[in-house]
Amino acid sequence: MNFIEELEWRGLIHNFTPDLKEELEKGMIAGYVGFDPTASSLHIGNLIPIMLLVHLQRAGHKPIALVGGATGRIGDPSGKDKERSLLPLEVLQANVECFEKQLGKLLDFKNGDNKAQLVNNNDFYKDMNALVFLRDVGKHMTISYMMAKDSVKNRIETGISFTEFSYQLIQGYDHKCLYEQYNCQLQMGGSDQWGNITTGVEFVRKMLGKKAHALTTPLLTKPDGSKYGKSEGGNIWLDATLTSPYQFYQFFLNANDDMLDRLLKTFSLKTKEEIEAILAKHEEAPHLRIAQKAIAEELTIRIHDQESCDLAIKASTFFFNKKMKKEELFETPAEVLDIVGNEIPNFKINKDQLSGHLNLIDFLTGSIIEDVKVLASKGDARRAMKQNALSVNKEKTSSIDAEISMADFIHGKYLMVENGKKNKFLIIAE
Repeated sequence: MNFIEELEWRGLIHNFTPDLKEELEKGMIAGYVGFDPTASSLHIGNLIPIMLLVHLQRAGHKPIALVGGATGRIGDPSGKDKERSLLPLEVLQANVECFEKQLGKLLDFKNGDNKAQLVNNNDFYKDMNALVFLRDVGKHMTISYMMAKDSVKNRIETGISFTEFSYQLIQGYDHKCLYEQYNCQLQMGGSDQWGNITTGVEFVRKMLGKKAHALTTPLLTKPDGSKYGKSEGGNIWLDATLTSPYQFYQFFLNANDDMLDRLLKTFSLKTKEEIEAILAKHEEAPHLRIAQKAIAEELTIRIHDQESCDLAIKASTFFFNKKMKKEELFETPAEVLDIVGNEIPNFKINKDQLSGHLNLIDFLTGSIIEDVKVLASKGDARRAMKQNALSVNKEKTSSIDAEISMADFIHGKYLMVENGKKNKFLIIAE
């Protein structure tokens, strides 16, 4: 596999330095991408440069993931219109540990001569004081060179602190240290990082008298020009506690058709022929969402695991099965209903509060258990029944004398209530 050719057909190259192709053809080289731990998890935006490392390793080269224990304390001004908030050291360290676990699922850190390596750039600076930094690092870059970078020019009017102004010095020095300690010749990142990355090339040339290389990938954007990777609730995180596997799966399942070519080429590890075949089948029957399902399933398995993906698919089927019968509902695994309960309004009650047979209207309006308020009033409940809109466990309920008991709870825990087509509720007895 040729690294550059692979990236080219996938549309993952924005720019790279001269002679990089020739350097890659000489044999295995090391290349790195940096990740600042300014959040407690990596997100879909980070997955794009991670894919550069993945393809680098698949091409027989050595990937290095540089976690910014030092740069995360400062904040990268690239693409930002205001200063970042500085995080406490203990928060940064916790974020670093989270990044390590997530990267360990995407890169092979154990096998082969080209096994991935994780480095924390705090190791380069922990014993360096300000005077040493100014003398040994700052001395090698002129103000005019640093001012010419877009990340600085774009902030001159709105204001940029010396802290963020100096970020490119640290990122550039990172490359020098990685070259010196790990023979790392290549730095990669998003196209908005070109200025910082080429500063690293300059540091290697000036301080070591060596030739380093840079490669950037285009930012993944929607047709309207906005960054891809956010939902209405914000970033799509790789941490299951921040974005559940179901939500992660749904994000890609709901991708617009005009994004599918880019998404498959950017994130899938399938071959060119396999991706073209998926897109061709999708064109024949777009309503089946063949391409969306392919990328949603592949990524959910890689980021989470097969079991999480299977449950996400079952939960998706549950929500979109408009003809589901009571028997099917009772056969739905408890794990799937747990996912359902996180996605629709739910009411949690204690099993001890359920004894004997309870009047359904009294139960759903909070007259028996105050915390359960599916319907605002008994009048609303009667109207819903009269309009044939109220159902319990997929069965329409029209009798004002209807009752429920613990026997109606699926797996002894869940009761599904629906008022019309859109209003779904889950009552959970624990």
